[in-house]
Amino acid sequence: MQLTFLGAVGEVTGSSYLIETGSGRFLVDCGMFQGGREADRKNRTAFRFDPKTIDFVLLTHAHIDHSGLLPRLSAWGFRGPVYCTAATADLLQVMLKDSAHIQEKEIEWRNKSRRRSHATQELAPLYTLTQAEMLLKQLNRVDYDTNISPHPSIRCCFRDAGHILGSSIIELWVKQHSGHKKFVFSGDLGQPGHPIVRDPTPIQQADILLIESTYGNRLHRSMPDTLDELAYAINDTLVHKGGNVIIPAFTVGRTQDLLFLLTDLYRQGKLGDMDIYVDSPMARAATEITLKHIALLDQETSEALQWMNQNVQKPRIHFVQDIEESMQLNQMKHGIIIISASGMCDAGRIKHHLKYNLDRPECSILITGFQAARTLGRRLVDGARQVRIYGQDVRVRATIYTIGGLSAHADQAGLIHWLSHFQTMPEKIFVVHGESGNASALVTAIEQKLHWNACVPEQLSTISC
Repeated sequence: MQLTFLGAVGEVTGSSYLIETGSGRFLVDCGMFQGGREADRKNRTAFRFDPKTIDFVLLTHAHIDHSGLLPRLSAWGFRGPVYCTAATADLLQVMLKDSAHIQEKEIEWRNKSRRRSHATQELAPLYTLTQAEMLLKQLNRVDYDTNISPHPSIRCCFRDAGHILGSSIIELWVKQHSGHKKFVFSGDLGQPGHPIVRDPTPIQQADILLIESTYGNRLHRSMPDTLDELAYAINDTLVHKGGNVIIPAFTVGRTQDLLFLLTDLYRQGKLGDMDIYVDSPMARAATEITLKHIALLDQETSEALQWMNQNVQKPRIHFVQDIEESMQLNQMKHGIIIISASGMCDAGRIKHHLKYNLDRPECSILITGFQAARTLGRRLVDGARQVRIYGQDVRVRATIYTIGGLSAHADQAGLIHWLSHFQTMPEKIFVVHGESGNASALVTAIEQKLHWNACVPEQLSTISC
């Protein structure tokens, strides 16, 4: 039996793992690489196998860096089922269509630019809306904590990962001559105590463990301190400076977290009256899906929802749908909060809002999630004084706040705490889904705190299990 690391090794995006048992081949995740032109090349050459030979896919959650190449896999001949939770399936109905739309629009813009420079060959999108819709027909919904057998020699179970709605840890048992070999794929693990979702499910045993390390090198700021910083940034910008607050946010997970937290800060009197514009049709759909799966939410969120139902329009939350309304937001020079995708500032409507507000010292940009290397968001976090947006140079004069305590990923302490529930050390521990320094730091922490052996695998390496 063999395991091949196709992505998210030494980096955060492109999560995908190929397992070959001798009697079958399948993937755990099929994610898109994100961050610059190099990511586009990786996405177009991601399949080091024939998609027709893949029997099925197990999907940990809906984020594009885990699911975003599924339509391309299907377009290239994969016809098997994709197993995921019901909430993930609902989110994918929105996210993959939106991803396809972005692919088509970005290529349309690039082809126009190429035609102006007299290039003759047209570029094609990674996949189209039609291809995304075809893949969605291959989704199979799975309940948490229920065993399924996608193949006669395989049994698996999805556990709540506490990262976003529907996110999963996957336990996988593969039948062998001498019994079973158990794999555990952590997916993206949530931070204990994070709003909206429940805490990650503890796991007690594995032979082969793959654990994420997005924040494997650091500790998050406490939630009370994070909320104080969030309230300060907003009050300083809206009340004292008279500018706008721009928040790039993943439309699934982070946007809902922010709406909950901003409402809660208003309820506590820490924020005044405000107008919040959620500029993403997908975010509205994702929020409605979140409310549909209310049984998956934690107690604090359920209580906040009851308060919101009793206090409609406090604060004022506007969901922006059409392009014209989105463009009108850029005529508003003060007093509003705009939450818009994409979370790493590399596509979508957020780039327009940054273009119109980055050059204004009275405005603030709140970075509330991980920014992958080579993304626009990462350049802002790293202190760039000028960035290029849609072919124009834009000075960075707005205040950039990095509010790391809102991360939906566990920090080093959270990851070690989750690992501490294992009753014995797994035979092999692979640290994935983290930039090289972060992954190496988690390996060191595992060795020092748990006295276990762990390693960071090589990209495209194959190991025997």
